[in-house]
Parts: sequence; C-alpha cells; structure tokens
Amino acid sequence: MGVGWNRQQPNLGDTITTSVVRYGPDTATEADLRLLGSVRGKRVLDLGCGNGQAAITFAKQGAHAIGLDPSPEMLNAAKRWSEREGVKVELHNGDLADLAFMRADSVDLVFSAWAFGGVADLPRVFRQAHRVLRQGAPLVFSIPHPMYDVIDDNDPDQPLLVRRSYFDRSPVADVNEGPFADHHHTVADIFMALTRNNFRVDALLEPESRDGRSMSPYWREAFLWLPRTLVVRARKEGI
Repeated sequence: MGVGWNRQQPNLGDTITTSVVRYGPDTATEADLRLLGSVRGKRVLDLGCGNGQAAITFAKQGAHAIGLDPSPEMLNAAKRWSEREGVKVELHNGDLADLAFMRADSVDLVFSAWAFGGVADLPRVFRQAHRVLRQGAPLVFSIPHPMYDVIDDNDPDQPLLVRRSYFDRSPVADVNEGPFADHHHTVADIFMALTRNNFRVDALLEPESRDGRSMSPYWREAFLWLPRTLVVRARKEGI
C-alpha cells in the first residue's frame, strides 16, 4: 500500500468525489487543512495527477488545471473523468520533473498528492517546481509518511513491529509495480531538499487519522498509532 492511492481508474458509473482536494487515504482534506486558498483564476499544476481527482477538483473551482503523469493509462482515465465532470484539464504525459513544456514563473500553485513517494530524485523535482512557480507561490504536497515505512501493516499478527531502519534509504519492499515504486526519504531529507532549492517551508503537518473517518479500502489499524501522511507547504524564494 504505497503511492497507488490516487492511481486507480475511477468507475464512471459511481458518484464522483471531486468536491474537495484530498491529501491521502483516511486523512485530512483541504477542507480541514486550508493550505491552498482560493484557486479561482489561477494556474495550478498537479504533479503525478494519477486519475485526475485533484486536477478536476481544481478545475471545478475555477482554476486553469494542468495535470502531469508518467502513465498514459492514468491520463486516459483523467481525460474521461474530466469530460464526465464537464471541466477542462490540460493533461501531459511525462516524468514529474519533465516541465520543459512550461514557462518559468508561470504557475500560481504546484500541488501533488502522494505521488512524490514514487520519486527517487526529489531535489530534481523541486528544482523544476521552483522554476515554473511565480515568486512567493506555494508548492503544496503530501507524501506517504516516512516513519510508516518502518513497519509492515499487512502482517495480521504484528503490524506495528519495526522491520527496517528509519534511516534505510533503499526502496521500500512490497510496493506497487510500475513507474511508481516507493522510495524512502526521511523528513530531514525532504526539508533539506526544499531549502537547498530556495523554498521556505511554512507548514509541516502530520494529520492524525481518526477511526471511522472514511474507512477506505486502504484503512489499517496502524493508522491510529503512526502518522500515515506528511503534508508540506513551501513557498518559492530566490531565483
């Protein structure tokens, strides 16, 4: 159970849940955290947009929404879903750091939900996000909490047993196959990568999972004991 949270193709016969931006499974939403502000009339880039849920939500809120994802299948799902919702989302296929199609200083918000767990070279992504953002504009992202990587929540008998070092930066075992494989970055790794690329972190949150909140298929009792999602807001500084 890794970065695949936002990578399921939606059943278009189901009720579409694009009323609020979500930061991860069974955790706080933008309605709780209020990190983004109004996006109406703004250019918003969703990195690792997956099935398009956040990008579609931004478009419904009046933004010029741009989604980037390495999976053509996910982009096809996002295209179908956006058409079903009656909004336009500009979709691009490519690596999350492949932002050559965007001008410098042209974006008001860069957002990513749980996709950076699949990125081996986070500093490279941060450099490109910094290039395309306007001065002072935010990069807001969530990532599977690195502390959670030390356990195996699929073990029915000892799901909270520590199985690997927090400082082991090798890829995490038992993850989804495909272009997104879980890479382990400590909180300090993430913070230093941001500051070294001229971002100022102004929010670092560990939303508490609440039993019975939504109980998605991803729910584990371990969510009540360890932080499952890390949420960061950092603003562009420098040039």
